[in-house]
Amino acid sequence: MKLTVLGSGTSVPHPKRSGSAFWLETAGGTLLLDCSASAIHRMAQENLDWANLDAIWISHFHLDHCGGLAPFLFGTKHIPVTQSRTKPLRIFGPKGIENLLQSFDRANNYGLLNQPFPIEIVEIETLESFGVLPTLVGTALSTPHTNESHAIHLRAKDGKTLVYTSDTGVSPPLAAFARKVDLLLLECSFVKGKPVEKHLELAEAMYLIRKANPNKAMLTHFYPEWDEVNFDEEVAKFDPVYDVVEAKDGLRIDL
Repeated sequence: MKLTVLGSGTSVPHPKRSGSAFWLETAGGTLLLDCSASAIHRMAQENLDWANLDAIWISHFHLDHCGGLAPFLFGTKHIPVTQSRTKPLRIFGPKGIENLLQSFDRANNYGLLNQPFPIEIVEIETLESFGVLPTLVGTALSTPHTNESHAIHLRAKDGKTLVYTSDTGVSPPLAAFARKVDLLLLECSFVKGKPVEKHLELAEAMYLIRKANPNKAMLTHFYPEWDEVNFDEEVAKFDPVYDVVEAKDGLRIDL
């Protein structure tokens, strides 16, 4: 599996960090993890084959995670490069994802689900496995952020594993969910003194990393206060024995 960071930021406009989105390339196809408004242009900037994207995962309905979904479908419906596409695009998310898209449709009769190719919408059930791609199986875990928010555990046919938490508060079950994965992609909105419960600050993220014991961890979803500190120095204060990297827009890693 290969991961490209499309957006390592939040809903706050930032010159170097766009909204949440990650492109995952696997042997069985490609998956977009969350789809912020900026994601649809970031895919093009990174020269990714967005027109043949196989699947999309939406973790929850905050707009910095799903605000690009309708514009993406608006584009694929009309642009020439997708008119000959026949394979389906599968959209996975919590209960309500289909109604969300239908609500966009009702605003102006866009017909977003009437594409040149089939659209399959799958509303997941917590802790029930589902096929994402031919060689990729997903399982979702409810997280303390919004009523519908979920983390996703992905296992490839070759045994490689990834957990993407998206937005979350502290959750010991989440650490167990991510136990010994190859990559834990974990939100870390604040450095310290977080103003809200249902996000993580660095000490909490490091706690979850220690409990999960992944091969590698990547922190993401940074609010602008992170611009004022040195990432490596802040992480080093916790004496980590783990490989913890900073998500940056455009960063690419192989699992």
